[in-house]
Amino acid sequence: MRIDIITCVPNLLESYFAHSILKRAIEKKLTEVHLHDLRDYTTYKHRQVDDYSFGGGAGMVLMVEPIDRCIQKLKEERDYDAVIYMTPDGERFNQKLANRFSMLTNIIILCGHYKGVDDRVRQHLITHEWSIGDYVLSGGELAAAVVSDALIRLLPGVLSDETSALSDSFQDDLLAPPVYTRPAEYNGWKVPEVLLSGHEANIQKWRYEQSLERTRERRPDLLGG
Repeated sequence: MRIDIITCVPNLLESYFAHSILKRAIEKKLTEVHLHDLRDYTTYKHRQVDDYSFGGGAGMVLMVEPIDRCIQKLKEERDYDAVIYMTPDGERFNQKLANRFSMLTNIIILCGHYKGVDDRVRQHLITHEWSIGDYVLSGGELAAAVVSDALIRLLPGVLSDETSALSDSFQDDLLAPPVYTRPAEYNGWKVPEVLLSGHEANIQKWRYEQSLERTRERRPDLLGG
C-alpha cells in the first residue's frame, strides 16, 4: 500500500512515521508513505495556499488551485483507489472502513487546515470524506496519521503476530477483553485463574464473555440492541 498525504505543514507528520511499527513497515517495504507540501504547488507569491472566505466570515480557506495541481500531478504518476479528505463533518472512520481500505493499493489523504478547503475540492476532487470524531482540530494532520496507522497495521507482515489485529477492539463489533502479563500476582492483585489454566477453550470462552460484558457497559451502541 502507498499512502500520499497532502498537507501544508508536513513537518507535523514526519516524526510520526519515523518510529516503532510504522517505521519498520516502511523499512521492510510493506508500505510507502509520502508527504507532499501543498505550498510546493501554489503559484502565489510567498507560497500562499489560503485566502479569505467569499461572503465574509472568520477564518482562512485552503484554495482549490494548489490542491488540484498536487492531486493531478500524483494521478499522472499512478492510479489511485481513493482520495480521502479528513474533515470533522465527514463519515466517522471506524474499524470496518480500516479493514476495507487496507486492501487498496494507492490512496491520497488530504489534510484540511484553517477553516477548511474550498468546497469545489470536495465536489470535484475527493472520493471519500472521513472524520475521527465529533470535535475540531487545528488541522487534518493528526487525523491523517490516525487513519494511516489504522490501515498500515492491518497489512500482512506489519505486526509480528498477524492474529493480533484480529483480536483488537471493534473487529467483531465488540471491545477487546482485559489482558494481563507477568507477574501473576502483584500487590495482592491476581490474574484470573482461567488465564493461567492452559485450557484454550475455557480461555476463549472467558475472553468472549469479558468482551461482551465490557461492550455492554462501555459501548452498548455496538450491540445494536
